[in-house]
Amino acid sequence: MKLIYAIVNNDDSHAVSTNLTKNGFFATKLASTGGFLMAGNTTFLTCCENESVDTVIEIIKKHSRKRTQYIPSAASFSGDAMPVNYPTEVSIGGATIFVTDIERFEKF
Repeated sequence: MKLIYAIVNNDDSHAVSTNLTKNGFFATKLASTGGFLMAGNTTFLTCCENESVDTVIEIIKKHSRKRTQYIPSAASFSGDAMPVNYPTEVSIGGATIFVTDIERFEKF
C-alpha cells in the first residue's frame, strides 16, 4: 500500500476531492499554507493499493492547474526618481505530490 500526500491550491480543492471520490478513492483533507506566497492550500492524504497510485496521480494532475500571479518585487531606483515597484510574475497552483510506503493500514 501507498500513502499519497498531494498539496493542491485551494481553488482546485473541490474538483480534486470530487473526482477522487467519483473514482472510488477516499482522502482526508487538511488545510495548509504555502511558505512562499502564504497562500491557502489543501493537503490530501490518500491511501491506495500500489497499482492505483498512477490513477490517483492522474486524477490530481487533471484537476490541478497552474496559474500566473503577480507579486510586488523589491523597489528599484531609477536615477533621482522615487523607488518603483515592478510586479514579478510567478507560477502558482498545480500540485506537489509525495508517495510513501505504508507498513500497516486500518480503517474502522
